Amino acid sequence: MVPPQQPKARKDVYRRLIGFLRPYWKQAAFAYVSVLFASLLNLYIPQILRDAIDLGVEGGRASALFNAAGWILGIAVVRGIAAYGQRYYGEWLTHRVAYDLRNQFYNAAQRLPFAFHDRSQTGDLMSRATSDITETERFVGMGLMDLISSLLLIAGVIVAMVFVSPGLALYALVPLSLLLVLTLRFGMVIRPRFKRVQEQMGQLSSTMQESMTGIQVVKAFARETDELRKFNAANEDWFAKRFGIIKIWANNWPTFTFILLSSNFLLLLVGGPLAIEGTVTIGSLFAMLAYVMMLNGPVQRLGFLVNMAATSGASATRVFEVIDTPTEVEEEDNPVVLQEAQGAVTFEQVSFGYEGGPRALDDINFEVEPGQTVALIGPTGSGKSTITNLIPRFYDPASGVIRIDGHDVRSLTLASLRQNIGTVLQDPFLFGVTIAENIAYGMPAAAPDAIVAAATAARAHDFIMDFPAGYETVVGERGVTLSGGQKQRVAIARALLYEPRILILDDSTSSVDTETEHLIQQALDVLMEGRTTFIIAQRLLTLKNADQIFVLDGGRIVERGRHDELLVAGGLYRSIYDLQLRDQEEFAALEAQLHEQTETETAGSDGSPVRPPVLAGAVNEGKN
Repeated sequence: MVPPQQPKARKDVYRRLIGFLRPYWKQAAFAYVSVLFASLLNLYIPQILRDAIDLGVEGGRASALFNAAGWILGIAVVRGIAAYGQRYYGEWLTHRVAYDLRNQFYNAAQRLPFAFHDRSQTGDLMSRATSDITETERFVGMGLMDLISSLLLIAGVIVAMVFVSPGLALYALVPLSLLLVLTLRFGMVIRPRFKRVQEQMGQLSSTMQESMTGIQVVKAFARETDELRKFNAANEDWFAKRFGIIKIWANNWPTFTFILLSSNFLLLLVGGPLAIEGTVTIGSLFAMLAYVMMLNGPVQRLGFLVNMAATSGASATRVFEVIDTPTEVEEEDNPVVLQEAQGAVTFEQVSFGYEGGPRALDDINFEVEPGQTVALIGPTGSGKSTITNLIPRFYDPASGVIRIDGHDVRSLTLASLRQNIGTVLQDPFLFGVTIAENIAYGMPAAAPDAIVAAATAARAHDFIMDFPAGYETVVGERGVTLSGGQKQRVAIARALLYEPRILILDDSTSSVDTETEHLIQQALDVLMEGRTTFIIAQRLLTLKNADQIFVLDGGRIVERGRHDELLVAGGLYRSIYDLQLRDQEEFAALEAQLHEQTETETAGSDGSPVRPPVLAGAVNEGKN
């Protein structure tokens, strides 16, 4: 989950949302002038009806009735124009603010460091970017405009009622004052509940996203029923929270309606006898009743709008939590642009620990010259990946300094630092676009010839051309249409085209066949040529060819040197060699022996094929 930020006051959240309208003040001004104009025209209608009754019906003047009808028709036309401006610009502002807010959210999520994404769930972030922003946009555009329209109309009706008859207005406004208080209280009660509903929706999205991403594992282990049960539990929790809001709404809504109608009751109870006595005119009593009925829509909408404002405030809080999350990896005020990097890397007393975990690195010191190959080896959790994550500043060390060509990496611009570092992982990520676009991801302006040259060097060109669409083949989500070895070679081509001075590789090829492994190794040899390379080593050949080997254990470098030196030393490296690497060497020796003897069958004295001795021995051994 996204770590909770210090909660802001509700008014700050709404003020911030309204601030998104500032760049579009002209459209907002036109929309709100339309709202004001329409509200004022509405207030004039009961006055026209009062005069029509008093002067036309009671006074017997037909012209008063015709004048009233003409005025009402004119108001209807003008209100239609104002309503068009309100609706058109209101909807425009709604979706424009959503556009800006979504861009700001996505930009923040892209800028935030690995540490943020380590503790966040993808489904929850997706829920914030979609569901929460959708709830927010409903209010900040049309919702806010309707709220202001309702409040203006309520305030205008109160003033108009006092103008018509102060005495009757007092009776009518007592219940309406109570209604206003209860409506505001309703909003305060329901807002935190909506926040919990939106948080649960984020959890629901995370559960679905995780299950869909791992659908192959789910099906392989026949866990569909269990995943459905897990999703159903999260869905039930969401429904329970949502149903709690429904019950609060249902309990309050009849009260709102009763209070509103009680104003009409008091007006007829008190105003009826006064109209009979002639203290007030029938037209004035009718106008008062019309004003109260006019309040019916705004007051009922006020409940919905308070509901919408509560939802929007809760959703906006969740969106702003991400936007306001501090960037843990920040550039200095005047960062240096790393130009023409040579690739020298130095760690000086570097220590680091992941949030909430033990120290992953402890007092790491080393120097790597430009063009050298460094192999990192050690038990799981020894700190190999942490070292490679600190070089491009995916994280910053807790203490110590990391230098590239003598520059503290914290003094460099992130863009120039990472433009000089290329990464190829054991399980490379490909986007659901064409192969050409994946290769050119780091260099989107690359020429087609450069893309083909990079793919050829990465031993990927041949299999790419086997596809009917060639380089324009869409690889699907996460590159699902390619094999593991094919994805690896596309990732190597991507790194080749990027031309970094420093490479970070995970050279594990245990999941591919021998032929593919050979092709990948050829591609890696081309990629590593002349570049400073850090390899999380799994293969003996890599270790033998490395200029330096760092053996890590418990976050410390416990041994360093070349392959032969470390074997003689007899420490942890020798133990790893005996347990994991000796078989690779024996297999390589067997392979070399087979190659030296013969790769083709030779005819014996009787004309029958003769097996090479080593293979024959292996077969006979297998029969025994």
